[in-house]
Amino acid sequence: MPLLRRLRRGLIYAGGMLLVLFMAAFGFLYYLRVQALPASSVSQTSQMLDARGQIMDTFHAGENRQSVPLKNISPYLVEATLAIEDQRFYDHLGFDLKGMARAALVNLEHFSRQQGASTLTQQLARNLYLTHERTWSRKLKEAMYTVQLEMHYSKDEILSMYLNQIYYGHGAYGAEAASELYYGKHASELTLAESAMLAGIPKGPKYYSPYMDMKNAKDRQRTILQTMANQGIIQQSDAKAAGAEMLQFVPLGSSRQTGIAPYFRDYIRYVAVDKLGIDERLLNEGGIRIYTTLDPDAQRAAEEAVAAGIPEDSEQQAALISIDPRTGYIKAMVGGRNYKTNQYNRVFATTRQPGSSFKPILYLTALQQGTLTPVSQFKSAPTVFTYDDGRLTYAPSNYNNQYTNGLIDMRQAIATSDNIYAVNAIMKVGPANVIDMARKLGIDSLMKPVPSLALGTFPVSPFEMASAFGTFANGGVRVEPTAILRIEDSKGEVIYEAKPAQTAVVDAAHAYVLTSLMESVFDAGGTGNRVSATIKRPVAGKTGTTATDAWLVGYTPELATAVWVGYDKGRKLAPVEAHRAAPIFASYTEKALSAVPPKIFPLPDGVVSVYVDPESGKLAGKSCPNRRLESFVSGTQPVEVCGAHGDTAASANGDGDAKAAQTKGWWKQFKRWWSN
Repeated sequence: MPLLRRLRRGLIYAGGMLLVLFMAAFGFLYYLRVQALPASSVSQTSQMLDARGQIMDTFHAGENRQSVPLKNISPYLVEATLAIEDQRFYDHLGFDLKGMARAALVNLEHFSRQQGASTLTQQLARNLYLTHERTWSRKLKEAMYTVQLEMHYSKDEILSMYLNQIYYGHGAYGAEAASELYYGKHASELTLAESAMLAGIPKGPKYYSPYMDMKNAKDRQRTILQTMANQGIIQQSDAKAAGAEMLQFVPLGSSRQTGIAPYFRDYIRYVAVDKLGIDERLLNEGGIRIYTTLDPDAQRAAEEAVAAGIPEDSEQQAALISIDPRTGYIKAMVGGRNYKTNQYNRVFATTRQPGSSFKPILYLTALQQGTLTPVSQFKSAPTVFTYDDGRLTYAPSNYNNQYTNGLIDMRQAIATSDNIYAVNAIMKVGPANVIDMARKLGIDSLMKPVPSLALGTFPVSPFEMASAFGTFANGGVRVEPTAILRIEDSKGEVIYEAKPAQTAVVDAAHAYVLTSLMESVFDAGGTGNRVSATIKRPVAGKTGTTATDAWLVGYTPELATAVWVGYDKGRKLAPVEAHRAAPIFASYTEKALSAVPPKIFPLPDGVVSVYVDPESGKLAGKSCPNRRLESFVSGTQPVEVCGAHGDTAASANGDGDAKAAQTKGWWKQFKRWWSN
């Protein structure tokens, strides 16, 4: 009897202990269920995309990570990862007891740690919340966090977090970043062979990376493929074929990995942070996507033109900025010849005198005022100008002291870059009015209202010049230069969208007449004629040369481009060095627009063309031997016939002749193309 009593008492005690343990376990699990997981700070790589939506560079603080949904990861990579890392992932509750038992037996057999048995959930808990130190406290926390992850998230969510978190070597975290690094493609595009190779890397990136040891990487890939075949995931024949496949890897450290257009990249960071107020931490770790205006073909053409335009052993520098005048979109940017050795972006340098490339701003002011017309004449000869109420004088000279010593008109002055004509013009127009026009065109650099302003003696940046000339190309409407189209957060929500401001600076008729005049720069006798054979389309522009700077700023209907060459320290240019801007401009323009059919500048309302006598500036007679068809803003064309040949005017059909002038210009371009 005492024995039965003791037995009953023992059973009650044991039952009570089991109940207490059960309640304790239930209470602990309930605690884990309601307890929030630690906040994990998982940075995501932000991306910069070109105008085609292709990734051109990334921003990240040490870790290159691009999170994507599970549906955007190749099923091959998902299956390969599960096959080699956690075959019973969808069956266990965070711990694989069978795997743990198997690993224990193997380790006991070899008297060392040969196999691990961590599930994907355990690995994720460790990577998200813990260090990799081998302590009991860390193991206990890992177990707790593993249980919590299984309680709080579905299996697919855990798998998605794992594939976006795991390290694949060479700074790449997550499947998307790794796929871009190794193969130059999205994770969704991975093949079976590529997936099996990638799935083997996380076990030991230094050991299994194909960049580090191709044999080890290939052996592990084939092991994974065979494991997949053994599990019935793929056919044995598929495993064999994938294992024999020669994979193509992006060269480590290539431009595809390090990014293109580095000067533009720096500019994007500046605009995003300093202009748009994007937090730097968000930029580096927030996984945002910045959609830019950069045209990859135009950028490639720009880099090639600059590289080919200056001898490799020269210390001379260059800058190129190209803008679509219709939208304000920046299409290409080269801030120097070698970003690795010098990151200074000369596109925004405000220490360069534009020289004669500034003159079109003066002439546009004169045309708009009505002070001058294309046939207004001044004598090209050494002249001393008096200003400031007679207290000061200014004596400009032409390049190489070359003068016609006769009257020339605006077209001749622009084509030959006559300085005497330009200073005469600014004395008529008023320097303050020219500065006012420059401000409307987007030039903010310091300028003073003195006669030398006509010759571009006050520094401006290539960026300002390209924007100003873009206004000429766009019919007098300035569109604010734009580099960022929109910015999306990591969830795809738009947090910024560009709305470039548009300002009508002058009417289209005045802009067109100026453009017509600037086309002469590339005609015979013009300062840009030496590169006219390279450009097989209508183009307008202006050269500019000072002792230390050389420019060509010009445009087609689709692109406005400023090219500067010179030395960073203001060293004087040799004659051959001063002639390098124009070939760079010509080569870039033709390559950038190689897929675009040539277009004429659109003829707006309010433009008329009449035949003029260049010597007198009056209407040409029908028998005038040197008559020239000239465009005018309606109402400013000459009405008096020169009378030198005693006959009537050669033309009075202004609108019709304007179209004829356009056709003539087009045929001139066509013949230039055909002859080359």
